[in-house]
Amino acid sequence: MQIPRSIELISSDERFILRPPEMEDASAIYEAVLVSKEHLMPWMDWCKPDYSIDVTVEWLRDLPVQWEEGESFQFGIFDATSDQFLGSCGINHLNQFYRLANLGYWVRSDRTSEGVATEAARRLAEFGFHDLGLERIEIVTGVENGASRRVAEKTGAHYEGVLRNRLKFGDRNIDGAMHSLIPEDF
Repeated sequence: MQIPRSIELISSDERFILRPPEMEDASAIYEAVLVSKEHLMPWMDWCKPDYSIDVTVEWLRDLPVQWEEGESFQFGIFDATSDQFLGSCGINHLNQFYRLANLGYWVRSDRTSEGVATEAARRLAEFGFHDLGLERIEIVTGVENGASRRVAEKTGAHYEGVLRNRLKFGDRNIDGAMHSLIPEDF
């Protein structure tokens, strides 16, 4: 599957832009993670106490290959006016046979409660259905991650239940709340 790397998705209210992050965004991404580390660590396995700019750079290096191979489509969320990095959202764990994938998101903690994650998730789901040909998108959050569960609900995703031991964080597994979107939801 060849999806151009230059894709930009604009929020319906034109407040922010979704685009693949580039190496030039490394320091802005790193700063957003540092600002948000306390809120990210319980739910994002990649966010550890010793998170460093090197982790950001390595992630950015891997993105073009994952994109070209159709494994993962990651977008940075950028403020349309200031170009501030607001967070990230992506489609990954693609299953071509079933035409389904996972959708994940996070927003820097000093810009939450602005509807950014909800709008980004909706735009990304539209991308998944229209550009990637998906028939199902799953949003799996930690059962106790109330903020991410609310975002999933606000996107219009249907709650399907609790999946025991669905998410892995280091050496522990936690239950996941499963939400799903299908093209008819839009």
